[in-house]
Amino acid sequence: MNIAFKILFFTVFSISLLGAQSQPDKGPHADEPEKTKGMIIGQVIDQTTQTPLEFATISVLSKMDSSIVTGGISELDGKFGVEVEYGEYIIKLEFISYEKLFIDNVVVDKEHKLVDLGEIQISPAAEVLQEVQVIAEKSEVQFDLDKRTFNIGKDLANKGGSAEDILDNIPSVSVDVEGNVSLRGSENVQILVDGKPSGLVGLGDAAGLKSLPANMIEKVELVTNASARYDAEGTSGIINIVLKKDKKQGFNGAVDVSAGLPESYGLGLTMNVRKNWINYFLNYGIRHRTGPGKGYTLQEFYGNVPIPFTEQFRTNNRGGLSNSFRGGMDLFISPKDVITGAFTYRIGDDYSDALTKFYDYDLSRTLIGISERSQDETEDEDDLEYDLNYERKFDKEGQKLTAQLQYRNNTETEAADFTEKPFDANYVPTGGEDLLQRSRNTESHGYTLIQADYVHPFSKDNRLEVGFKATFGRIGNDYLVEEYGDDGWRNLENLSNNFNYEEDIVAGYLIYGNKIDKWSYQVGLRAEQSHVLTELLQTNEINDRSYGNLFPSGHLNYEINKGNSLQWSYSRRISRPRFWYLNPFFTFSNNRNIWGGNPNLNPEFTDSYEMGYLKYWSAVTLGTSLYYRHTTGVIERISRVDGEGITRTQPENLSTENAFGVELTTSADINKWWRVDFSANIYSEKVRGQLGDLVLASDAFTYRNRLNSKMKFWKDAEFQLRFDYRAPQNTTQGRRKSMSGVDIGFSKDVMEKKGTITFNMRDLFNTRKWRYETFGDDFYMEGFHQRRPRQMSLSFNYRINQKKQRQRSDRGDGGGDGDFGEF
Repeated sequence: MNIAFKILFFTVFSISLLGAQSQPDKGPHADEPEKTKGMIIGQVIDQTTQTPLEFATISVLSKMDSSIVTGGISELDGKFGVEVEYGEYIIKLEFISYEKLFIDNVVVDKEHKLVDLGEIQISPAAEVLQEVQVIAEKSEVQFDLDKRTFNIGKDLANKGGSAEDILDNIPSVSVDVEGNVSLRGSENVQILVDGKPSGLVGLGDAAGLKSLPANMIEKVELVTNASARYDAEGTSGIINIVLKKDKKQGFNGAVDVSAGLPESYGLGLTMNVRKNWINYFLNYGIRHRTGPGKGYTLQEFYGNVPIPFTEQFRTNNRGGLSNSFRGGMDLFISPKDVITGAFTYRIGDDYSDALTKFYDYDLSRTLIGISERSQDETEDEDDLEYDLNYERKFDKEGQKLTAQLQYRNNTETEAADFTEKPFDANYVPTGGEDLLQRSRNTESHGYTLIQADYVHPFSKDNRLEVGFKATFGRIGNDYLVEEYGDDGWRNLENLSNNFNYEEDIVAGYLIYGNKIDKWSYQVGLRAEQSHVLTELLQTNEINDRSYGNLFPSGHLNYEINKGNSLQWSYSRRISRPRFWYLNPFFTFSNNRNIWGGNPNLNPEFTDSYEMGYLKYWSAVTLGTSLYYRHTTGVIERISRVDGEGITRTQPENLSTENAFGVELTTSADINKWWRVDFSANIYSEKVRGQLGDLVLASDAFTYRNRLNSKMKFWKDAEFQLRFDYRAPQNTTQGRRKSMSGVDIGFSKDVMEKKGTITFNMRDLFNTRKWRYETFGDDFYMEGFHQRRPRQMSLSFNYRINQKKQRQRSDRGDGGGDGDFGEF
C-alpha cells in the first residue's frame, strides 16, 4: 500500500474516532420522551398606521446566552406563532426600515403553555436607516491574511454582466481572448462555486462563465496559498465564486432586469423564504447576449512553402440564450443539525459565427489570391447538478462535522459548417468550386464528489482538522470532421476521433493549528491518489496513469498589534492537464491555424512561498504580498509550421519556471463620499525548457495595476471610474503587448431605496485589444484580437424585504476565518 493510501486510511479512521468521541453521553434516560413544548403567539402592527405587517421576522433568543433558538415570520394579518420548548426567552422583532423591538422575560412552562404577546407595535426608523447606510457602507474588498473577498454588489461595472466580466474586473485576475482565466499571470487556477467544482462555470472549458449572470453572484474569494484543507489543484491558487443565498427568517428577495449594447438582455430573480425550521432559496437568471469581435493576423514563413506571406482579417459574433436555475432548501432538524439539498440546472442555446478573409502574397509581397472562410456553428448544452450537504455542530465551540455529496451531468452538442470561397487578386471569383467542410462534436460529462470534514478544537486557539474527499469524473468526446467531394461527404480521418477521459482522485488531509502569545501557526499535510486515463478509440491509443502525491502546507502569523499582522506561508500544489489540453482534436474554424491538445501531457508541480503584511488604519487598509513559485513540468502552448504552411499549436511540457512577484492592494476612504481602491501586481518569471532540438526560454518582467474611484452624491447616488493597465510580457515564443481600458458606472436609488438603477460602460475608449507576436526559426506572426467592443448596460434592481447591501464588519477584524463562503 503506497503512502498516499496510508494517509487516507488514517484520515478516515481519525474522522470516525473523533466524531464518535465527540458525541455526548446520552445516559440512562436517553429514551425518555422530549420535554413538553408550548407556543408563543402575537400580532405585529405598524405603530403609525395601525396596519398589520406581513413578513416581519420573529426571533426567539435564549434568556441564558441570547443565542437564537428558533423563529418565524408574521402572516398576512401580522399574526405569528412559534413553537418552543419550556424555558425563558427573549423575543426580537425586526422589519426592514423599522426599529428592532425586544421583549424580555417571556416564560413558557407547564402553567404557561400558550403565551400571547398580543398586539406588538413597532415604529418606522427611516432616519436611523439612512444614517446607517451612510456610515456603514460595505467594503468592495475585504482583506484577510490568507484570502481576499470581493463583494460583487458594490462594483457598478458588473451590473448586467456575467461571471466572466466579474472575474476580469478583479485585481490579479485576467480573462484572455479565449475565455481562459489566470491568477497572478498563471492559468493554472482552480475555479469553484460555493467551495466546490460546479457545472455553472463550465466543465472542461470556460464557456459557463459567459452564461452565469452576475446577479446570481454575491462575492468572489481569492486564495493564493491554500492550506491542506483545499484541493491541491491549481498551482497559482483558487477562485471561489459564492452565490447569493440567505438564511434570515421571513421572506426576502431581489429582481434584476438589464439591457445593453451590443445587444444583450437579462432577467434575474433571487428569493429566500425561511419559516421556523425550513429555509427555501432560489436563484434564476436568463440571459441573451451577442458578442461581436474582430482580429487580425500577419504571418510570414521562411522556407519552401506554397504561401510565404499572408494576412488574415477575422470578424466573429458569439452569443446565445442561456437559463440558469438553482434552488434548494435547508432543513434545520435540530439547533445543531442542518441538511441542505440543492438542484442546479443550466441550459444554453448558443451560436458562433465567423468570417475570415485570407490575403496571400508571394515572396515579392505581390498579392496572388484571396479567399474567404465562413463558420456557422450552433451549440446546445445542458448541465444538471445535485447537492446534498450535512452539517453538525457540537456543544464545544468550533467543533463541527460536515459531509457533502454531489453529482453532475453535462451534455453538449456542437455543429459547425464551413465554406471557403476562392477569389483572384482583384477579389473576383475564380470560378473554382467552394470548399465545403463540417464538424460535429458530441460531448458528455459525468462527475461525482464525496467529501467529509471534521474540526476538533482542544481549546480556543488549538485545533485539529481532518478530512476525506473522493471525485470520479468521466468525459466522452465524439469529434467528426468531414469534407464534401465528388463522392459526397467523406471523413477526414486525421482530424476525427472518439476520445474518452477518466479522472479519479481520492484525498485525505490533516491540519493542526495553535496560537502562542502573538504567534499563531498551522501545519497541514494532504495526500492525493490520482488515476487518469485517456483513450483514442479509433486508433486504440491508451494512456493510463496512476500516481500518489503528498502536499504539505504551513502558515505562520505574527500579530504585531491589533490591525497590524505579518504572515508567512508555504504550499505544494499540482496542476493536472485540462480535458481540452489532452484531447488532440479541438478546433477547425481556421484550417490554416489549427489548435489541438496533447494526450501525453504530465501534470505541473509547484512549490509556492508567500509573505504577507496587513495593516488597518481608521480609513485605510493596506495589504501587501511577496511571493515566489517554482514549477516543474511547465505546460506551454507551442506553435509549429508544417511544409504546407499550416500553423499547428498544441500544449507541451517544458522544464521549469521561476516566478517572483509583489502584490499591493489598498483601499482608502478619502472622506465620507469618496473611496479609492488601488491594486498592483508586479512579477518576473523565467522559463527554461527544451522540446527536441528546440530550445525554449523566456525572461519576463511585467505588471498589472487597477485604480478604482467611487464617489457618492445626492445621498443615494454613486459614480464609479476604473482604469486598468497590463504591461507587455515576454513568452517562450514571442511577446504579449500592453493593454489598457477605462470603465465608468452610475447608480441611483429609487422607490424609497427599494430599487436601484445602474448605468455602466465597459471599455469606454474601445482600447482593450489583445496584441501579440509569435516567432520561431521558420516563421513570424503578429496580430490582435478584440474579444468584445465597448459595452453599455442599463439595469434595475428591486429588493423585496431586503436592505441594500451596506453592512460590514469593523476594520481590523480580519475579514473572516479563512474558510470559503457557506453553501
